[in-house]
Amino acid sequence: MTLTTTLHPGREGAGVVRRTVLPGGLRVVTETMPTVRSVAVGMWVGIGSRDEAPEHMGATHFLEHLLFKGTPTRDAMEISASIEGIGGEINAFTAKEYTCYYARVLDEDLAVAVDVLADVVTSSLITDDDVESERGVILEEIAMHDDDPSDVVYEQFAAALYGDTPIGRPILGTVESINELPRERIAEYYRRYYEPRRTVVSVCGNVRHEDVVELVARAYERAGALGGPLDCDPPRTTGPGVETHSGVTVLDRPTEQANLVLGTTGMSRTDDRRFALGVLNAALGGGMSSRLFQEIREKRGLAYSAYSYTSAYADTGQFGIYVGCLPSKIDDVLKICRDEVARVVSEGLDPDEIVRGKGQMRGGLVLGLEDTGSRMSRIGKNELVYDELLSVDEVLARIDAVTPDEVAEVAADVLTRPLTLAVIGPYGDKDFSGAIS
Repeated sequence: MTLTTTLHPGREGAGVVRRTVLPGGLRVVTETMPTVRSVAVGMWVGIGSRDEAPEHMGATHFLEHLLFKGTPTRDAMEISASIEGIGGEINAFTAKEYTCYYARVLDEDLAVAVDVLADVVTSSLITDDDVESERGVILEEIAMHDDDPSDVVYEQFAAALYGDTPIGRPILGTVESINELPRERIAEYYRRYYEPRRTVVSVCGNVRHEDVVELVARAYERAGALGGPLDCDPPRTTGPGVETHSGVTVLDRPTEQANLVLGTTGMSRTDDRRFALGVLNAALGGGMSSRLFQEIREKRGLAYSAYSYTSAYADTGQFGIYVGCLPSKIDDVLKICRDEVARVVSEGLDPDEIVRGKGQMRGGLVLGLEDTGSRMSRIGKNELVYDELLSVDEVLARIDAVTPDEVAEVAADVLTRPLTLAVIGPYGDKDFSGAIS
């Protein structure tokens, strides 16, 4: 028994999005793009680093590595060669609230991509030798990451904002947690969370929905992973608990450039005000015409990179400003950031800024959906974390509907929340508390 629905009818045979629920709650969503010759396949598992207990810290990302090491029917070389040998690509990534395994191939090789990815996701061996081999690889990845302060500062900011909680901890884990993870604990984590009811298979390209469903069902049946009721996990609405903090954290390093993130909590991914926040973010720090870029780089030459950003989770979010500058310029940069934020709160945005902010959001959305990979990610992630799939036109309409008053209300809310500052640079015991008071 299966359940199939059409989520969006598309236009003139293109862009049709359909959804089928298979036994066990496994969901298959497809979008048809008949004018292309490629297919992108993603297998999304609703488990991320924020679901880890302290004893599992780093296990989600560890599994991302291990699942490519071997199954009963393929070793690591055969997994990669199966896709690369037909001119495709295969990879994966881990986020705070989900993990995705994906491949992109020619449309005629859809069956290969589905079979390989299903084999990887359902039937990983997780042997002792593979765990020890990948343990070393992950430790190298952590070391590489730690050598880049422009990456570390975001983790430092999250840790300061959320404290020692799952959502505040690094996705990769730490050297200590990775060294302490035994094979049995990782395998138990895999068996507990990698279930069909938590999984979404998303496919976009020159495909027929019925063909995709048949291929996915066949692959999961072969693995013995299909069966049971059509119940699937609903979108996550909360996490293990979120506590937020305000304060300053400084990592003293002898770097040539200071890296900082100044920010606060933002909005959850389902907050109706997220479109107004997006317009505000674009106008404040979303591009070369934004206030922060103009004031910090163009007018004063204080930094090469300066921008604001938002990130959203099921029950919380972040709003932050990133700047990389000479260590001697950080006080000037922080003052400009605070002044511009205060000016937006007190005076709002100019009409031209709102128009530009909407234009950036519209263009970023549409231009980012010009290939099968980005569209596969859109429908897969939407199925996993949202209650509804908005069409591109519906999203554009919501952006257009944002009013100056809504932007002003969001600014008065978000930009007046207690601030958190993370800094990496050669500062010793320098006191930055005045920058957030």
